[in-house]
Amino acid sequence: MKILLTGLTGYIGKRLLPVLLEQGHEVVSLVRDKTRVQESLLTLDHHRVIEGDLLQPDSLKNIPGDIDIAYYLVHSMSATLKGFQDLEERSAAHFVQAIENTGTRQIIYLSGISNAEHLSRHLASRKSVEEILNRANVPVTILRAGIIVGSGSASFEIIRDLVEKLPVMVTPRWLNTKCQPIAIRNVIGYLEGVIGQEKTYNQTFDIGGEEVLTYKEMLLQFAEVRKLRRWIYTLPVMTPRLSSYWLYFITSTSYNLAVNLVNSMKIEVVASENRIRDIVELELIDYRKSILLAFERMEQNLVLSSWKDAMVSGNRRIDVSAFIEVPVYGCFKDVRKIPIEGDPQQVLDNIWSIGGERGWYYADKLWRFRGFLDKLMGGVGLRRGRTNLSVIHPGDALDFWRVIIANKKESWLLLFAEMKVPGEAWLEFRIRYEPEPVLVQAATFRPKGLWGRMYWFSMMPAHFFIFKRMAMNIAGYPGK
Repeated sequence: MKILLTGLTGYIGKRLLPVLLEQGHEVVSLVRDKTRVQESLLTLDHHRVIEGDLLQPDSLKNIPGDIDIAYYLVHSMSATLKGFQDLEERSAAHFVQAIENTGTRQIIYLSGISNAEHLSRHLASRKSVEEILNRANVPVTILRAGIIVGSGSASFEIIRDLVEKLPVMVTPRWLNTKCQPIAIRNVIGYLEGVIGQEKTYNQTFDIGGEEVLTYKEMLLQFAEVRKLRRWIYTLPVMTPRLSSYWLYFITSTSYNLAVNLVNSMKIEVVASENRIRDIVELELIDYRKSILLAFERMEQNLVLSSWKDAMVSGNRRIDVSAFIEVPVYGCFKDVRKIPIEGDPQQVLDNIWSIGGERGWYYADKLWRFRGFLDKLMGGVGLRRGRTNLSVIHPGDALDFWRVIIANKKESWLLLFAEMKVPGEAWLEFRIRYEPEPVLVQAATFRPKGLWGRMYWFSMMPAHFFIFKRMAMNIAGYPGK
């Protein structure tokens, strides 16, 4: 079958694509920005990537007319604190208009379990998208999931942050809320399993694992799997705002996402029925095993996707392609050129290992302090780390940077700052041959107003030592 896949650069889309290709389908992926797609995905057999913005209906004319199945995997949960429901509704309406001009026989949508009487804005938004998709002249299959557990999922990473960093937790009372976690493998299994299943047309199904747990039980079971002793005490009163700050400062989540998560976590997300199991037969993975499987993938450095690499892990929406050209005029620069006396490949490997657990090659404590200050100011901080220890793709999150260019063939890495700064900042690494190999490291800052200029000059003494030593260590001159 010919399948249209939206949300390729998201957590679910990256995992669903290889499964669809393995099953022999031809896949056309619709993305807003092609530069964010990993090069390895662009060259897969039977896979084609086209550009189109669901908020710009005229851009969707590139969708082929002979599509059989269309996946709608687009969410804007943490794009903004307000207005994301409007974005989601507009995107869904434009998607329906485009799909009705094709031969599509089924739309498949991954939504959220929403059986409670009162819903959070996030879940209410998902439900409104369901209603828009159901108005299409195309049969729709809706799968509703709660907490998705897998390496790189937002839920998994937040639970991991809490359990591994806090031996004792004083928590909000919503930790006693019930939910029904489901392993990412089972989610992908259901998404693939309903293709062409006429019994699922114009139907909505709740999908969940075998267990109904409270968030507190999930944290404690996670601790047991990791062989950690943890104590959790819940407070009878903790406002949503305080809960959001608590989650924001302790975990790697953005503040926008923390607010929406807290509002959703106060509502039970438990499946009301299990009809899907009679149509798609899967061996359900329990919560403990899903944790073990996630860590196996992490230990083997085989995490396929992470929520942190989605643009929603930042505090603002950016168009990666808009920052490929580093500005020249009206900017401050710190440029270091270090001759490479050793193996240039080793220097390139050093560049590709930067950030995350490896650190920044000099003054890591100062980098962590800068990340702490960024959190205090409402930024993303350093806790996002990186998804893979040795592989970087355009669009990935890398601590408080976003990867704009990662071209290993041209020995070129370009990062754009998502930290809170009064302006815009780039950090660039290149190996040039002039004719001998030289590491070129360039920090560029385009200030915004007087505060931006004051910020740059106040940081110049620190930048002088940090950028100099960082370049020297990357080039292989430690201690010189």
